[in-house]
Amino acid sequence: MKRNLKLIAVVLLFSVASCSFTTKSFDDPDKDKTLLDLISYLLERGHYDAKDINDEFSAAVFDDYIDALDPYRRFFYKKDIEEFEKYKDKIDDAIRDKDLTFFDLTYSRLMERTKEANEIQADLLEKPFDFTEDEILDTDYEKQPFAKNKKELKNRWRQQLKLNALSSYFDKKEEQEKTPEEGEEEGEEEVAADEPKEILSDKELEEKARNEVKDNTKEFFEFTDELERQDYFAMFLNAVVEEFDPHTYYFAPVAKDRFDTQMSGQFQGIGARLQKKNGEIKITDVISGGPAWRGDELREGDVIMKVRQEDEKDAISIVGMRLQDAIEYIKGPKGTKVILTVKTKLDGSTQNITIERDIVELEETYAKSAEVEKDGKKYGIVNLPKFYFTMDDYKEKNAASDVKKEIERLKEEGMEGLVIDLRNNGGGSLKTVVDIAGLFIKDGPIVQVASSGDEPEVLEDADSSILWDGPLVILVNEISASASEILAAAMQDYKRAIIIGGKQTYGKGTVQNVADLNQYLRKNPYGDLGALKLTTQKFYRVNGGSTQLEGVKSDVVVPDRFKYIDIGERDQENPLPWDKIKAASYDVWDGYVDFDETIENSVQRMSKSEHLQLVDDYAKWIKDRRDDQQWSLNYSKYKERLAQSEEFAKKFDAIDDYDTKLSYKSLPYEQKLFESDTILKEKRDRWHKNLAKDAYVEEALNVLKDLKINNIRKDKLAAIKD
Repeated sequence: MKRNLKLIAVVLLFSVASCSFTTKSFDDPDKDKTLLDLISYLLERGHYDAKDINDEFSAAVFDDYIDALDPYRRFFYKKDIEEFEKYKDKIDDAIRDKDLTFFDLTYSRLMERTKEANEIQADLLEKPFDFTEDEILDTDYEKQPFAKNKKELKNRWRQQLKLNALSSYFDKKEEQEKTPEEGEEEGEEEVAADEPKEILSDKELEEKARNEVKDNTKEFFEFTDELERQDYFAMFLNAVVEEFDPHTYYFAPVAKDRFDTQMSGQFQGIGARLQKKNGEIKITDVISGGPAWRGDELREGDVIMKVRQEDEKDAISIVGMRLQDAIEYIKGPKGTKVILTVKTKLDGSTQNITIERDIVELEETYAKSAEVEKDGKKYGIVNLPKFYFTMDDYKEKNAASDVKKEIERLKEEGMEGLVIDLRNNGGGSLKTVVDIAGLFIKDGPIVQVASSGDEPEVLEDADSSILWDGPLVILVNEISASASEILAAAMQDYKRAIIIGGKQTYGKGTVQNVADLNQYLRKNPYGDLGALKLTTQKFYRVNGGSTQLEGVKSDVVVPDRFKYIDIGERDQENPLPWDKIKAASYDVWDGYVDFDETIENSVQRMSKSEHLQLVDDYAKWIKDRRDDQQWSLNYSKYKERLAQSEEFAKKFDAIDDYDTKLSYKSLPYEQKLFESDTILKEKRDRWHKNLAKDAYVEEALNVLKDLKINNIRKDKLAAIKD
């Protein structure tokens, strides 16, 4: 396919040889200045819609950066902001001149104010709170001005800490006032008859609640203490890059590792999730199927005290170490061994545990399937949380090949209709979505991709075989984004599937490339610089429309809890605009005989559903609660508010009680896995239980039943893949 010159330039810009593509060198001895210079260079030359870095741009960066540093207005004073504001229209000059004066000033001042705030909260929490006083806390923090003086700042901390303590105090008081019968109703463990329930006075309850807030606030400041200058500089850089659009983002090295894990669903290490508390590194979860899980020695709640690599003589103590630094010692390449000195939760004993690192797969990232029978017909559902792929080798593992396997297995079980669940799927790999779409059509364009002002490139399914030619429904919601929208849009344009979901999907119609910043340096004395995720293209439906801002409009609109909440692309800062291009050449699927009639029947069913009307009322209630940000710090009024809210919420209990009376089950291959993996079985049982209460899946099955296949066409269809 013919490539245009601009696309070639973009490819070269992100190629490994990019440092020879330009005569510009990035060799400032200061790492931060080099980062700033390099990132601004890539933004100006590689972004789809590069902005002028001028005074207006500078002012927007200033506002976003200050909001990121102090979103709750509990650190900086008004005089600090006034001092910072002399740089408000000069950040563009600072970027050009690699001048870090503004950043250095804000960073040093934040460190000073954080120390001061820590002292303020510690002092406040030494004194009891009076929950009989009448006062109101407005939790719409971003609309509040910065405090004029220390007295005002201290009062803000006092009110916030008081609200936290009041919440805990209320819970403890309610718990204490419960009758034994009420406790049993809520599934609490029975207390032995000879163990009387401890009754605390209000004063004792307040102290207990306040101590709980002390512990939580201490953890917060311990976390902030672990943040380093480079973490805050990354915040500054992102205030700059996100001014271009919401999806352009700077990844510091640690953040890049997390991104890679999210995209691939796997990482190399021991397979445990860690948390730092009171200076100790504690195991919070042992990941099913990972090396630690297979070794069966490490337990949730165990504390890792020391770490030794297999080729080292001495172990390193990680007590008190930054959590991220400790993780760096514990994780490592597949096949290497690490020796952990662990204090066990069971009896407090200390033991050394040797674990051979391996690839750890995060099962919750991957496609999964289930089968269900309704009205004498068998249906399959494939849930796809993300369009994942292995970063280093696409063929090793990707969403397309996994979805294909699940569909093949469902076909073996006699599936007569298929649901693809893309709800909450935020996207992922562009190639995987093209490959998945190709499983449902003979061949043809799937999506159009274009750089700014250039002719679009059409990404096609070139494989004439079809894996599934039967009835197809795709479930989406307001969080389904990017690659999810490409698949839903393509299947909608081809009239290959009926889309059921909210009024529209998220509305992200842009393509990002991730540039390894290290490749742009001829010499790198700085260590890992991280990466820049940069918006380089927009994608368009085969009908020429864009999903940017507008998303994909569902064929059958059903309410959900996100309906009245601003969460789409259109609600973000600096989104790219909607536009359209010429439609690609494609043939609408002619495999159904009653497509439009099926949609109308479903719409009619949904409009009469009392359950969905209740869901809509619930969505409105959630919106109202989010908008009400005035909280009384008086116990009686706080209690009255919660009581009213709880009473009103009872009408929504029926949502959780909804039961379709359908039984979902795993496929035979997975049932065999349950014999050795009880955790996987628990996860699947939970999923199946949720599916049985899911009105949207129930309606998807009704639609599958209504869809009639054009048997004349089916008889003529060639090269169907089994």
